[in-house]
Amino acid sequence: MIATTGETGGSVLEVRSPYSGEIVGILSRAGEAEVDRALEAAEGGAQRMAALPAHERGAILQRAADAIEADQQRLAATITAEQGKHQVDAHAEASRIAGILRLCAEEALRLFGELLPMDAAPQSVGRLGFVAPQPAGVVVAIAPFNYPAILVMHKIGPALAAGNAVVLKPASTTPLTALFLVERLVEAGLPEGALECVVGPGSEVGGRLVADRRVRRVTFTGSYEVGAAIARAAGPKRIAAFELGSNAAMVVLDDADLDRAARSAALSSFTNAGQNCVSTQRLIVDERVRDALVERLLAHVDELVLGDPADPATTLAPVIEEGEAKRVTDWAAEAAAGGAQLLRGGGRDGTLVDPLVVLEPPRTSRIWCEELFGPGLVVHAVADEQEALAAANDTRFGLAASVMTQSTDRALRFAAGLRSGMVNINPPRGNTWRSDFMPWGGIGDSGFGREGVKYAVRELSDHKLVVVHPGDSE
Repeated sequence: MIATTGETGGSVLEVRSPYSGEIVGILSRAGEAEVDRALEAAEGGAQRMAALPAHERGAILQRAADAIEADQQRLAATITAEQGKHQVDAHAEASRIAGILRLCAEEALRLFGELLPMDAAPQSVGRLGFVAPQPAGVVVAIAPFNYPAILVMHKIGPALAAGNAVVLKPASTTPLTALFLVERLVEAGLPEGALECVVGPGSEVGGRLVADRRVRRVTFTGSYEVGAAIARAAGPKRIAAFELGSNAAMVVLDDADLDRAARSAALSSFTNAGQNCVSTQRLIVDERVRDALVERLLAHVDELVLGDPADPATTLAPVIEEGEAKRVTDWAAEAAAGGAQLLRGGGRDGTLVDPLVVLEPPRTSRIWCEELFGPGLVVHAVADEQEALAAANDTRFGLAASVMTQSTDRALRFAAGLRSGMVNINPPRGNTWRSDFMPWGGIGDSGFGREGVKYAVRELSDHKLVVVHPGDSE
């Protein structure tokens, strides 16, 4: 079952532009019956996928990649319409999807097992032992709104490559992009029931999906609080990968290239209106170069143009909902009340949030401690390397961090000392730089497991031990 657009007589979900508020799509909203039908179909689809040879799975994914690439402009327009991402970023996102699928197609052909050294123990000498990957079965994939094509594809593509069936629950604010991708995968020749999509609020749909005993894996990207609720509902079944938020730091040491650092921080903090799990939120800088760095940073911020994401002149698009816009400005006001200086920002117009730069917020303020997920960053000065490292690690999250320095020794010390699943040294776009084949994931309250196609395929597979005993064994 694929949710379809159009007016229906039952419950519907209106998809609205974050910028204008106009309706850009109307979908059937899944209820208990629709969720159960999707799971029943996926249970049959899992059997058909497990019987499908790897070369056929790879061919299906390649055909889907070709179809998406041929219709890339429409995909980008859909992302802009429902997510509010401005055209340049929407086209950049759309352009990566075919490549992700082709990586998945290649990994479908690389599901190698492992031959065990059976003479490693006296009792196993003379036997043949190996581990073989197997499809897990039904996978539930719950995706967020901020990268509605990339993050959906990083979940469903590897799951299909591994031979699973998938029930996808996209974000309620951005389901049209997900449906675009699902339709092309189904049209490329997936077996019946291999890919289902249900649309509706996570509180109603997500919990019912993950709690069902037919589901063998759950992969989720979103907030820590929602992830914790999903884990409780899922129970003992294996959760493949949970990405649960971040509070990413960039450390700028006194020997850094300040022009590069300022440009990198600005790109990371304001791309996609800061709605990026690895967006640079805390800029931790040596006090000897703080003022020079801030001057360069503000020059980039002042060039940002708020407005209609469909207007090519726009460089800072709206956030997803007005409630989120209010939360960002509330956090800024709270920091200012605690003694911070608002160098830029603090206001909004609907979902358009003025770019925010906060100097020296209290270390107990939410804008320092929690994930902002909006267009802004905070600046905090430190006296030396040790203080910089301690400040960067002053978070319960651990998804991404970066360091700007021209010293290899200092870079390696920070690479070792930063408590983070990913560390970038002198990146061009702060913590937001990513290539789709790399392992992606965090530690601490940022979650566990890894995405990145090869790693996700492994997370979404079972591994069966087979031992062949000789006829004369006892």
